[in-house]
Amino acid sequence: MSRKRSYPSSCRCRRPSLSRSAGAELQFSVSLVDRLLREGNYAQRVNLFTPIFLAGILKYLTTNILELAGNEVYNNHRIHITPEHVERAVDNDPQLSLLIHVDASDEVDEIPQSKKN
Repeated sequence: MSRKRSYPSSCRCRRPSLSRSAGAELQFSVSLVDRLLREGNYAQRVNLFTPIFLAGILKYLTTNILELAGNEVYNNHRIHITPEHVERAVDNDPQLSLLIHVDASDEVDEIPQSKKN
């Protein structure tokens, strides 16, 4: 007398589904970074971990910039971070200033000149 066991549906313990951002403990949306990478045609193929890595880099850079801007606010005896504080913080850090500020002459060379009659 073999009898089939019936398992109630409550026994099936499923993990709650996590987003890729929550799984990697990131604030930036990994799915959004993935979509922007794919739509931007930066490469023919994008690895599964590339958007996670890039979102982690964005989190790291944002944290550093906001920390430096917060120090700038504290030094100036202010309460709120303004864009001027962020700009000053980036300008005072040599590595961030190299990363953020692009040489303006490169962008000017790319602008096509209109023909004058």
